[in-house]
Amino acid sequence: MCRWIAYSGTPILLSRVLFEPQHSLIDQSLHSRLGVETTNGDGFGVGWYAADLPTPAVVRDVGPAWNNRNLQEVAHHVRSGLFFAHIRATTGTAVQQTNCHPFRWDRWLWMHNGVISDFPRLRRDLALAVDPSLYSDIEGSTDSELMFYLALTFGLTEDPPDAVARMAGLVEETGHKHGVRHPLQMTLAVSDGDRLWAFRYSSEGSSRSLYYSTRVDSLRALHPDAAFLREVGEETRLVVSEPLGDLPGAWNEVPESSYGIVHPGQDTLHAFQPRSDHR
Repeated sequence: MCRWIAYSGTPILLSRVLFEPQHSLIDQSLHSRLGVETTNGDGFGVGWYAADLPTPAVVRDVGPAWNNRNLQEVAHHVRSGLFFAHIRATTGTAVQQTNCHPFRWDRWLWMHNGVISDFPRLRRDLALAVDPSLYSDIEGSTDSELMFYLALTFGLTEDPPDAVARMAGLVEETGHKHGVRHPLQMTLAVSDGDRLWAFRYSSEGSSRSLYYSTRVDSLRALHPDAAFLREVGEETRLVVSEPLGDLPGAWNEVPESSYGIVHPGQDTLHAFQPRSDHR
């Protein structure tokens, strides 16, 4: 499968999150502790927002993240207050740049860890549900990108939780039609540059790992000597496939079948269930 990080908060150099922590995403590309695979070397991607630009930048490559000089250059020279990073372990689709996450459409970024089970059997039915005006924008062959365009079809830009619920409902309905017992496994992140939504769900009720960071003010009280906590504001939050270190009290597991919204003010956590209205 894959590992990913979503950051929202005080603008910082990407390297502060991607390279410097004890169990950084780069370390996870070689030594994942909670993923299905220990090594995630089938490509990587980084997407970030800049305050004065209308769309996010995306850099992706098919090589492993741990020895990519271009990723090091970007991470040590780009500062952002909202960015995604993803390392890939393919579930069967080709290792190619267009299959690396995050995926971008207009101001929206999307990345995913998980799988649509028996995807080759379900792909045609699912692809036919994508809005024809969006279909030509699909560049790769992954289930993850197709999920993105299904969510866009179902109104992602207006109501992300409802669109993701309808996407998940269609995947499950289509899978069951083809005799697939547990069609969907997903942790995913999506953003419009202002807000961040993160989802954890699987048809079998045993989803891939996902964590969110504790509020910065609470962590400062616990760990007053932690330099990173002095550099970021109280709105800063990370959502990660695996904790980036062993700092006590820093990480909280996202509950099964739930989604969270990270935005200025009070972050919120909600129950998540697919919605099937496609019969």
